[in-house]
Amino acid sequence: MILKRHYTPELMDDFSIQDKRIDLALRELQIINKYLGGNKTTKKGLNILLQKIPSKSTVKVLDVGSGSSDTILSNKNNGYDINIYGIDLNKRACIYAMSKSPELKVICGNIYSIPVKLNEFDIAHASLVFHHFKEKDIQYLLAKMIESVKYGIIINDLRRSIYAFIGIKLLTLIFSKSVMVKNDGPLSVKRGFVKKDLIKILSNLNINNYEIKKTWAFRWLVIIYKNN
Repeated sequence: MILKRHYTPELMDDFSIQDKRIDLALRELQIINKYLGGNKTTKKGLNILLQKIPSKSTVKVLDVGSGSSDTILSNKNNGYDINIYGIDLNKRACIYAMSKSPELKVICGNIYSIPVKLNEFDIAHASLVFHHFKEKDIQYLLAKMIESVKYGIIINDLRRSIYAFIGIKLLTLIFSKSVMVKNDGPLSVKRGFVKKDLIKILSNLNINNYEIKKTWAFRWLVIIYKNN
């Protein structure tokens, strides 16, 4: 069950859903990210890449598949003026993000079709995004992200593990009120990655300057350094 990646679509991948189910799911994801390592994983990656940027600089971050951008927003207070540009295809998620965080610059649309200039951003960030895609689509998206940044990319995503599957299944069963989270949480783990999956994706794009780190709880932190 966990040995190979699954590709069953999640409810969150159904962009026809444009109601309060999205709001509730995003609220619960904020709790999950806060208490199950999502925010801390992004913080580690952000702190590493910020070392390459002069302090007190204005830093432009492209948050891909942003949802509410909660993981990156939770790490803004670090001595840098961080401007976050969130891009998401789900219109309801965009509306939710704008209503909760007016400081966000929200782009509602598909990153594949929205023109992004070469080196337009300092850092690109993707939290719980890549597991929604098949490998070819991940490579296409990652190539576009690499073109868009000056310094590097932070990928924060799920480690595929039987223990992670059992843990999130129990947690969502007991605590979640969201039908989407109950369905998508365990499924997301099955769509997550083992280390060799990530290495293969990076190798196929001839990306050599990177770090892959395990973080709590059952997360991967991938930092890709841009070769300037």
